[in-house]
Amino acid sequence: MVCFAQEQEKKDEIKTLFGKVDSHGGYGALTFGISKIDGSEGVFLGGRGSWVIGHGFAIGLGGTGFFNNFSYDEMLFDDYHYEGGYGGIYLEPIILGKMPVHISLPMFFGVGGIAYASRYYETWDGWDNNVEDIDEFLIVEPGAELELNVFKCFRVAFYASYRYTTEIDLINTDKDVLNGLSTGITFKIGKF
Repeated sequence: MVCFAQEQEKKDEIKTLFGKVDSHGGYGALTFGISKIDGSEGVFLGGRGSWVIGHGFAIGLGGTGFFNNFSYDEMLFDDYHYEGGYGGIYLEPIILGKMPVHISLPMFFGVGGIAYASRYYETWDGWDNNVEDIDEFLIVEPGAELELNVFKCFRVAFYASYRYTTEIDLINTDKDVLNGLSTGITFKIGKF
């Protein structure tokens, strides 16, 4: 009778999209990436925090700041560059996460802002620059990470992602100035 009762409990158990969740964890991450912005090299620095569900899926929040090299603008008679940032939510399926080398597929959805700014100059209280124009945008950034389990609580991931933004309206700027491929490295610390 006991075996029959246990079998009946398993049959009556509610099924979930993620199956039976045997563990929960979380991690914090720092990301360093490069990408072209308006034809010149850009740097992307970010961070994120994620909740890991059952070794196979993570959900979290993240943010990234960016800037690129200065270029000369003949209309402004000065050097300019782009700077800004974005933040939002990450959804990250993790494929074979218990293996020493595996894949994750983070998908980022967020909002951000970008500025068209001239070269920094020294003022009496520090450094400043002239922001010529600003705009906001929505962003979707799918990616793929090759992840290495270095230690039980530390992972290193090499990534490639592609940014898609809504049209950007800045002076002397293409509407798709931020769309493009990024590559970089992510350091993750936590319980996976």
